[in-house]
Amino acid sequence: MDIQIFRLTPERLDDYLYFFENVAHTDNKEWDRCYCLNYCSDANTSVDFQSPDVRRKYAVKYVNSGIIQGYLAYHDNNVVGWCNANRKSDCMQCGGWKYISENISSNNIDDKIKSIFCFTVAPNMRGNGIAEKLLRQVCEDAIQDGYNCIESYPNKVESDMYYNYAGPMPLYQKLGFTIVGETEQRYIMQKNL
Repeated sequence: MDIQIFRLTPERLDDYLYFFENVAHTDNKEWDRCYCLNYCSDANTSVDFQSPDVRRKYAVKYVNSGIIQGYLAYHDNNVVGWCNANRKSDCMQCGGWKYISENISSNNIDDKIKSIFCFTVAPNMRGNGIAEKLLRQVCEDAIQDGYNCIESYPNKVESDMYYNYAGPMPLYQKLGFTIVGETEQRYIMQKNL
């Protein structure tokens, strides 16, 4: 299957919005139009993201200013996947970090760590290796961008595909990630570059 991976840029904003508004969660209305806003370089723990209109406004702002970073996967010129990947040290104050970190110290965080926070694949495209292709691209670009390692936060226990959004542990193991720590709910895995 021909899949092309591109970094999210302001020029790809319309594709990103369309994916989250019409494709990403068509089978999970609870997360409809999430835009993956909780994992970014904004201290957004006090922002009320209840309204889809508010989330969209922030999505536009975040993409245009580089606050949210990641990759889009395309098939036949349509976005079929997303991976949220950002500099770990930039995301210590975002709502998502507070959720996954469970009080991990954020003192002296190496700014050369790229964190993988989320994967979303179109329902009709799941099982085609799109998350792996996204992850491989993140790893390749992280080397070029001068990162020392990539970090991920898979669940410790089995969960449904929606709550497994950080990616499954076997995916990371396949690409050479190892467990370097854990919280009550998650493993912390890293791949040295």
